[in-house]
Amino acid sequence: MIKVKDAFFVKSASSLEETTPEGISEVAFIGRSNVGKSSIINAFTNKKGLAKSSSTPGKTRLINFFNVLFTQEDKTFNVQFVDLPGFGYARVSRSMKEEWQRNLTRYIEKRVSIRVFVHLIDSRHPFLESDHDVHAYLEKLIRPDQKILRIFTKSDKLKQSDVSVIKKHYPDALLVSSSNKKGIDKALHAIFEMLFGVEND
Repeated sequence: MIKVKDAFFVKSASSLEETTPEGISEVAFIGRSNVGKSSIINAFTNKKGLAKSSSTPGKTRLINFFNVLFTQEDKTFNVQFVDLPGFGYARVSRSMKEEWQRNLTRYIEKRVSIRVFVHLIDSRHPFLESDHDVHAYLEKLIRPDQKILRIFTKSDKLKQSDVSVIKKHYPDALLVSSSNKKGIDKALHAIFEMLFGVEND
């Protein structure tokens, strides 16, 4: 059984040069601006205000680093969760958006420490072209030591028929809800296994 023992905010970075030193395995969370990245990180770490969410979609423009301590039996595993700026919806100037996009792209493509990309998708809109494009982009650039995990958020808002449609297209789909915590443990175990390859009960 794996658990998150502790988690804390490390720093924010606007560019690759400002990021934390390489070394600790990283889980990078990527998704649309309103997908609920901060809420999911808070649910995974069981710390309500750890990652700050905004009521204005697209407001988070920095790469935010969080140190997370996993425990399994008597072993401890140190990981960094990284909350990436959301795509879409950003009400900023074109030049700022381009610079923002450039910094995000550099981090995704050049950061050696990234082991898992968690692609968060709003389960109410599971087939958006923007999500398809992001997944295709990640698949094209990942290294042999990196993996992609699709997680569908806000599953508490779905009817059973909606869940069936997602499962039909994505048989291994992980559906989670930060509000009722459904699917959180299962998704956390999937991330842990991708990072360390350790079977857990």
